[in-house]
Amino acid sequence: MKVFTPSKIAGLELKNRIIRAGCFEGMCQNGQVTDQLIEHHRRVAEGGVAMTTLAYCAVSKDGRAFGHELWIRNEILPDLKKFTAAIHKEGAKASIQLGHCGFFTSKKVIGKRPLGASPKLCVFTLSYCREMTQSDIEEKINDFVNASLLAKKAGFDAIEIHAGHGYLLSQFLSPWTNKRKDEYGGSLENRLRFPVEVINQVRNVLGPEFPVLIKMNQRDGMPEGIDIEDAIQVAKAFENAGASALIPSAGFTSNVPFLMLRGNLPVKEMSNNQTSLLNRIGLKLFGRFMVPEHPYEPLFLLEGSKQIQAAVNIPVIYIGGTDSLSGMNQIMDEGFDFVQIGRATIQDPDFVKKLESGEITKSECDHCNRCVAAMDAGGVYCVSNEMGFLKKK
Repeated sequence: MKVFTPSKIAGLELKNRIIRAGCFEGMCQNGQVTDQLIEHHRRVAEGGVAMTTLAYCAVSKDGRAFGHELWIRNEILPDLKKFTAAIHKEGAKASIQLGHCGFFTSKKVIGKRPLGASPKLCVFTLSYCREMTQSDIEEKINDFVNASLLAKKAGFDAIEIHAGHGYLLSQFLSPWTNKRKDEYGGSLENRLRFPVEVINQVRNVLGPEFPVLIKMNQRDGMPEGIDIEDAIQVAKAFENAGASALIPSAGFTSNVPFLMLRGNLPVKEMSNNQTSLLNRIGLKLFGRFMVPEHPYEPLFLLEGSKQIQAAVNIPVIYIGGTDSLSGMNQIMDEGFDFVQIGRATIQDPDFVKKLESGEITKSECDHCNRCVAAMDAGGVYCVSNEMGFLKKK
């Protein structure tokens, strides 16, 4: 089957077409690489994926929304090398997702007012960002460049620049967050200027053969957000800027976060795992009004991804509801080169190995999304597994 055959992204050969997606682990207490984080990804690598993605890693200290988010710097280089060595020992490759939270960074975490495309209140962090100046933009471009160089030095085989899900680069792309009147706002061409410059400069310093993957939105999923027509133009611009591959997702972390996941909305668990009493009460009372729920269905981002795939000449990595061998085969038949998976490997790190051996044909993940709530309670894990619900089937 094609999904288990080798293929390349830029100059990197992968043993199969299955990549562990960047799923925030919640295992980087105080912004550090922990043994728990390394072991989590080592098991996924042992379980058969071609490459696993460390997520989310801020390119600078002021790019974090939580204290247990990683931020890259020289100080943690030895631990990052331990991470990549552990993955390589299992025969897999390692990627790192680099980004900046922008307007939904937490003032409590970073100790200053957050940055954003335009002034904006984030109701989740209760932070009101300031509009980035030209100097700020240049600084953040340099931060992405330096973070990419550090990642390469640490032994990562690829980087994934986060330009989707309402993170900083996505905030410049989206009219919902970008109200600027200068050369970085208004037309799509102007809104593309900052993310395109990031990709272009990262490509220049890493060289032509190093894989630079870009996570982007095919739609934001809310009024004033980008839609598929915009996304096609964004994809073309990213390709021209030097992207090796694109990962078209959807949703806005600060507004419609479960559009990228689908499935159950675990309001009770999310509320219980908040450290702030105000956040606990707010989520419990208003969580279902603040965070829309979106039903799960297999391959829920396929149609938009196909349109983007048709518009570019670089690999498009499919993400969104691929939890079965039949789904993966369908993705390959549609002409996609790779697939990213997340929750299936949280439910069972050996998911890929079992698919290839014929032991299973589908993940037992029930899309309850309690693993998402667990990110804020010591680290992501399959709550259904622990409670025995899946094992009783």
